[in-house]
Amino acid sequence: MALWTLHGNGTLQPGAVVAPDERLGWGKMFGLGAQHVVAMFGATFLVPLITGFPVTTTLFFSGLGTLIFLLITANRLPSYLGSSFAFISPVLASTSGGDISKALFGIMLTGMLLAIVGAVVHLAGAAWIDALMPPVMTGTIVMLIGFNLAGAAWGVSETSGFRAAPLTGWITVLAIVLISVLFKGMIGRLSILLGVLVGYLAALAQGQVDFKSVEGAAWIGMPAFQLPTPDLNVAALFLPVVLVLIAENVGHVKSVALMTGQNYDKSMGRALLADGVATSLAGIGGGSGTTTYAENIGVMAATKVYSTALYWIAGIIAIVLSFVPKFGAAIFTIPAGVIGAAGTVLYGMIGLLGARIWIENKVAFTNPVNLIPAAVGLIMGIADFTFTFGTMTFGGVTVGTVTALVLYHLMKAIGKARGTDLEPAAITTEFEPYQPGAEELR
Repeated sequence: MALWTLHGNGTLQPGAVVAPDERLGWGKMFGLGAQHVVAMFGATFLVPLITGFPVTTTLFFSGLGTLIFLLITANRLPSYLGSSFAFISPVLASTSGGDISKALFGIMLTGMLLAIVGAVVHLAGAAWIDALMPPVMTGTIVMLIGFNLAGAAWGVSETSGFRAAPLTGWITVLAIVLISVLFKGMIGRLSILLGVLVGYLAALAQGQVDFKSVEGAAWIGMPAFQLPTPDLNVAALFLPVVLVLIAENVGHVKSVALMTGQNYDKSMGRALLADGVATSLAGIGGGSGTTTYAENIGVMAATKVYSTALYWIAGIIAIVLSFVPKFGAAIFTIPAGVIGAAGTVLYGMIGLLGARIWIENKVAFTNPVNLIPAAVGLIMGIADFTFTFGTMTFGGVTVGTVTALVLYHLMKAIGKARGTDLEPAAITTEFEPYQPGAEELR
């Protein structure tokens, strides 16, 4: 396991770069580590707000997952594991009457499958992932997951989502928009979190906030751990999430390698395995599934401090916060109108991240092999095509993802045999990382 050596005299000089196996003085490291907690917090706390998961439990498994990630990657790969937005759609579809136990089972299965993928990649390499999910399919899957949530942003009833409080919703959206363009650096990156704060204050002024749960919550207590309820019917809902987590982790590893100048190709399998283990544990204990966070990549890029020690500090801080029930209760006082407004921005951004993957990989939609599978899959996902076979129900995300992949590889094979594929046979192996600030979507 890599050890930290003191960088210079322990202070950060202008233009200096702190490597993953280096550290500054511990006082400075604590402040920089706390900054990583702030960076991840905007997205990580929104997932339990939207899905109904306990905030403190989600934070606990976020922090624990980060420490597990560092251990499995031999303390060489700087990364924070926060709540993945890719789980929102299947979680909402598998949650009934506030009971999240079946959703936890789906999260656990997703993590186990991702861990298996990680082990295979570690032993056999990642080329097969590139062949299964070229950029056109990666972009399609990310896009349909985001746009499938459009209905949840508006609200499934008069008391949920944006329509529960339209004025508060518009104030929140405008605050997010203005903060993102008025401020640079960290403030701009935290536009979602700060926009929610503005919306919260607007809701407070209109009497839409209820503090009864906060008053009754203790200052110190255990996170609300919960075991999953086995139900194979939810398995199909979570299958597409594995594909997204693979793309996110691969993109993260490539991004860190680019910033640090180190080759992390041999760590690819370990990263997938680590996220899989962390997600499985979250599902077993009552937390949301995890993924690597680009907000924290943004912090590293801004500070040039890549020390893995920062993530040990950030993970420990998150775990400590998870033992403060009053903190979790305060988060849950955020009203539906604010959550719906944040979702309006976030879900749209998730969808457009898919378009970004297409653009940066120069996907040619003049080629029917790319165009038709993506088009069909997107419509099925956005319209939430749902089919039931026996006791198994398959929702729009699953139907759209599987249909797009099957059509793509079928058309690719036929096109290659008939000479009608208008694209070169070579498959791009680059998975671009998501832009810092966009990871509030995950």
